[in-house]
Amino acid sequence: MKRLVVARVGPLGPDSLRMEEVAVPEPGHGEVLVRVEACGVCRTDLHVVEGDLPECRIGIVPGHEVVGRIVSLGSGVPGLRTGQRVGVAWLYRACGHCRYCLRGDENLCLSPRFTGYHQPGGYAEYAVAAADFVYPLPDGIPAEKLSPLLCAGIIGYRAFSRLELPRGAHLGIYGFGASAHLVLQMAKDRGMRVSVGSRGPRHQDFARRMGADWVGGPAETPADYFDGAILFAPAGELVPPVLSRLDRGGRLLIAGIHLSDIPSLEYESLLFYEKSMGSVTANTRDDGRKLLAWAESGAIVPRTTVYPLEEAIKALRDLKEDRIEGAAVLRVEG
Repeated sequence: MKRLVVARVGPLGPDSLRMEEVAVPEPGHGEVLVRVEACGVCRTDLHVVEGDLPECRIGIVPGHEVVGRIVSLGSGVPGLRTGQRVGVAWLYRACGHCRYCLRGDENLCLSPRFTGYHQPGGYAEYAVAAADFVYPLPDGIPAEKLSPLLCAGIIGYRAFSRLELPRGAHLGIYGFGASAHLVLQMAKDRGMRVSVGSRGPRHQDFARRMGADWVGGPAETPADYFDGAILFAPAGELVPPVLSRLDRGGRLLIAGIHLSDIPSLEYESLLFYEKSMGSVTANTRDDGRKLLAWAESGAIVPRTTVYPLEEAIKALRDLKEDRIEGAAVLRVEG
């Protein structure tokens, strides 16, 4: 089978990934083998390639927004069948027995494994997945319209749902990429006002076309205060201006796996009056199930740019340089 592996950890370049021909892997106990149809290109993949995360290494197959069909089952896999369409997401497996898993917070597991980071991911013709962590997917939707839901959608859903905003609330979104354009659709489906801060006229125009009520630059804020806000851009310097426009009792959530340093915060003007700031870490399977069920209603539809597997570096470059509207997806099969 063909697969792309990280050939060099560091700034993205033409030699960052290497195509290999290897034997098709065999699923072990509790695992399934998936023939990959498509795999989304996530900013976390870029962090893996460029070494922004602590365990980045040469030889890993990136990709964790995988859509495909099961071609074989390992031992001890009930409830799934060959030929079934499934999704493979960032959380490859949680331990199931640490204190966080036992209380239902498997996204905070003390010894998790992640797809495309610890385990070989979806930049390949085949991928092995933990059977308990795959998501059954419908047959009638193109793979490239499903794959971004498996990380951009799930993480966006987790951030959006944790804000617990009521209908009519004012949501601020900073950074307008794959997750953000899906969250905007979630918020609009729930009858909210949405303001977007993003760099570059391309993304700002995209936000307007997607229905944002206000659009400005990355550090600009609207006249009205936010009831809640989500920061998707990995830019710590945006935290103070967003907090400055957060209403009393409002909450800012940072929804990236990597963030540059946050400048010092002036407590009285930025955090007093019960404002709060938090992070979003990975996802639970319940997040994934709820997001996918919502998407099946037709209210959340990814806008995608599709590349062949062989052009993964071009897709990552376009992502890094903000040339993609919505999400990038690699077409692997066909």
